[in-house]
Amino acid sequence: MPRGRPRAFDIDKALDRALGVFWRKGYEGATLSDLTRAIGINRPSLYAAFGKKEELFRKALDRYAEGPAAYVREALNKPTARAVAEALLRGTIDLLTDPRNPRGCLMVQGALACGAATDSVRRHLAARRGASEAAVCRRFERALADGDLPAGANPADLARYLVTVIRGMSVQAAGGAGRKQLQRVAELALRACPG
Repeated sequence: MPRGRPRAFDIDKALDRALGVFWRKGYEGATLSDLTRAIGINRPSLYAAFGKKEELFRKALDRYAEGPAAYVREALNKPTARAVAEALLRGTIDLLTDPRNPRGCLMVQGALACGAATDSVRRHLAARRGASEAAVCRRFERALADGDLPAGANPADLARYLVTVIRGMSVQAAGGAGRKQLQRVAELALRACPG
């Protein structure tokens, strides 16, 4: 059986470029023309390599989690609850203020303005955000069991609080807040964290 032409583009670079488009414009704001222009391929090649736009978006989300947002996974491996919170806040500030990145967070802003036709994307992002909060909660449950958090601490409330601050920082950064402003928010959040 004859094989098709080999791809004339680098899949990793293409995903990075698609990620940039989605990060800047959100899911609904990113058109197929934007994506094909950024990647440097035509629509048939885009569909052949990545499937529909929603499939490409999900792959870009995976790329985001493995790349720019990999600090989350690293933070959850810190030895104490306090170190986890500090690493999450510090990593968020670094992500949001890196001049190479679009402003804000893809996971927060990617589908905020989606209409009914893209409800599956909105639900998918909500599920990813929920899974991230659940991972932080599990880490704080472990800290509570290890005696690293005070006996009265509520891991779910603490995780929800921290994640809410982080998401708020993303919105602030998208609106123009700089590193110093975000650091002040992080310092206040850490004062409220036990440990």
